[in-house]
Amino acid sequence: MRRRDFITLVGGATIAWPLAARAQQAGKVYRVGWFFSSTPLDQMAGPDPILPLGRTIVHGLRDLGYVEGQNLILERRSAEGEFERIDEIATELVGRKPLTGAGNMLALALQRVTKTIPIVMPDSNDPVGAGLVESLARPGGNTTGFTGDTGPGFESKRLELLKEVLPGAVRVAFLGTLDVWKGPAGQEVRAAAQMLGVTLIHAENTPKSYDDAIALMIRDRPEAMFVARQAAYVNAQLIADFAIKQRLPGIYPYKVNTLVGGLMSYGVKETDLYGRAVGIVDKILKGARPADIPIEQPTKFELVINLKTAKALGLDVPLHLLQLADEVIE
Repeated sequence: MRRRDFITLVGGATIAWPLAARAQQAGKVYRVGWFFSSTPLDQMAGPDPILPLGRTIVHGLRDLGYVEGQNLILERRSAEGEFERIDEIATELVGRKPLTGAGNMLALALQRVTKTIPIVMPDSNDPVGAGLVESLARPGGNTTGFTGDTGPGFESKRLELLKEVLPGAVRVAFLGTLDVWKGPAGQEVRAAAQMLGVTLIHAENTPKSYDDAIALMIRDRPEAMFVARQAAYVNAQLIADFAIKQRLPGIYPYKVNTLVGGLMSYGVKETDLYGRAVGIVDKILKGARPADIPIEQPTKFELVINLKTAKALGLDVPLHLLQLADEVIE
């Protein structure tokens, strides 16, 4: 098996290793590893996966000429929430020599195992600060892709949107890890809260547990919830179920949070990032080096409002927000 004969995609970051130089060459077969941290494997299965980002990956590869059963072997892997198994799965996956994608946690695990197999990240957080790449313009090494970082002003905009729906809210829980709370995003939201007359309560979670954060919000009873970006995707259902049970309106970073019952979300259009990441996989399969492909920032965002949840909470969403929304769930 040659260097460019195996590709693997991992949720949040991607490593590529083609089974051949070009998918369009007759008789060539490519191996792509697709690795997520928490998604159940059955949601990743088949030619039309239940998982929306999975459909983006599979359909995107198909549109570029990479078809399972013909010239593509797609190695699906997931830790299914057992984060302690990520290094083990990363080692096993790299042993299959695929091109792979994943987020920071998965990309770092893969980098510990390989310095040569290309890694393409559909969505990462501060990849330079995390030590994944040397710079956004010239990543160096074997890793490239996209960052979900939106730049200054975006997180404060999310708090402003929440305040528009809940103008009387003065106590808002910030659901996020200590690193996020102390980092640029947390600092930005705290500054915006001061301008908006809002008191933020840090409901601290860890990557593995929301128990303490949930207990704090039950005890302190904030009027609304601001959900930070990290870990909000894989724990979308858990967070939404809690918010519904507690009748707690919230602003979320991902569309999936709203689809499962959250009030509203404003964030990066994940399907766009994953679709563009598939394009980078194609470039690598055709000979491009990850070290030379710049890390790109998001260009498409989406506002999604769950009107059904709003009605259940007795909230009137301003008409101008409904008109601005990319999608309204009724």
